[in-house]
Amino acid sequence: MILERQAVESRWETHRWSLVGVIPDEGGVPRIVAEDEALLRWLHPGIALTLFPGEAEGYYLNATSDEPSVFVALRLDPASGDPYPYQATLSYNEAARWMDASERVERMPAWPELARWMAHWVELNYRPEPKQRRKPRSFVGKEGRFREEGSQ
Repeated sequence: MILERQAVESRWETHRWSLVGVIPDEGGVPRIVAEDEALLRWLHPGIALTLFPGEAEGYYLNATSDEPSVFVALRLDPASGDPYPYQATLSYNEAARWMDASERVERMPAWPELARWMAHWVELNYRPEPKQRRKPRSFVGKEGRFREEGSQ
């Protein structure tokens, strides 16, 4: 994950952090990869992307979208106040739950090999839930049971 700090001219802030890249893990420790007066880029390795059967629908939604993505939850370091990538997912549903829990979540396009890997996993593992038809209330009697054919 690559996080970038850019200088901004504003009354309320001196800089702004954003996720600018998601690349295959190179290992190692977080490190600066670019720096000048207006820009600072940090590489944060070691964030694993794991696919779980319970999230198959979320991966399906991502894999079949126009732009498959990696969703990254960012948290603030209490000491420096700078953000760092906390966790990442390929599931639309999991990312939505993180946002519902007030996590800061950013999206980046998945690199082609990752998108193909996810799509292949979805093809092998995702089976949509069968849609259950709800019978109209007119078929339910006073006691909540279905009326038998020909009865009043």
